[in-house]
Amino acid sequence: MDAAALATKIRSAIPPCSLGDWPTPLEPVPALARATGVASLWLKREDRAGGSKVRGLEFLLAGQDPDTVFVTVGGTGSTHCLATAVHARRLGHRIVLAQFPQPDTDASRAVAAATARAADVVIKAGTRAGLPLAVVRAWVRAGRLGKRRWIPGGGAAPRAVIGHALAALELADQLDVPPDAIVVPLGTGGTAAGIALGVAWLGWPTRVIAVRVAPRFVANRWRTTRLARAAARLLETPDLQFRIDVVDGLGAGYGHASPAGERARLIAAEHGLRLDPTYGAKAFAAIPGMQRVVFWNTFAWP
Repeated sequence: MDAAALATKIRSAIPPCSLGDWPTPLEPVPALARATGVASLWLKREDRAGGSKVRGLEFLLAGQDPDTVFVTVGGTGSTHCLATAVHARRLGHRIVLAQFPQPDTDASRAVAAATARAADVVIKAGTRAGLPLAVVRAWVRAGRLGKRRWIPGGGAAPRAVIGHALAALELADQLDVPPDAIVVPLGTGGTAAGIALGVAWLGWPTRVIAVRVAPRFVANRWRTTRLARAAARLLETPDLQFRIDVVDGLGAGYGHASPAGERARLIAAEHGLRLDPTYGAKAFAAIPGMQRVVFWNTFAWP
């Protein structure tokens, strides 16, 4: 079965709602490739559709009752929280967020401001240690608004992984031959898991290089592979092998810019690519010196 037919079959088996315009572009960037020591480099422009989180939300928000109140969690600069708030509201739902503080950057400030406008309620923890209490308070507040439904942090759920797998299937029509590697930031793991699942469905030898930008207890190979396997079981394709290589790019901590990431961000900016310091810059810094590489640009600036 070719990629397009497989994608149609998947959408028939687990119907999503429609939130984005697919496929997202795959752009060759030869000058940037030379600057990074790669023979051929492409950008998968998930940012053009509002960021990679939209893929998963098409499956997480689908088929819900109109009075559903979604509750989720993330940092103050969480693109997952922003995307969930924007698209839940777009579908007529309400959204309550629990958030922990993260370092202040241009990107995190822009995301936080947009999130505050889009969400119905935002419960902020004073420290990361206070997040569990903030989650409880958010859950209680949501119960006063309607029927509650929980979405895991980052949207890292098996159904959401299917959306990211469909993104990987798009590459079959955008590239003549498989790339050597796909480089993606690794936070809660849903995007990397979906890419690995899509690559496995295609039977490609491509390495999925997941650059860890969050603490190890959240961002690790075991958890990412587990998500990919759970999504594969949903579609009755459990016997797959996943090639996920986790590379550490965290630096001083989640949301903190890293020296390597800042160097990568400046190089990318010289070639017209704007990267955020929390995800994109750190992942871009880890691009390996290989022949054919796809960089998954996950962050959409508000």
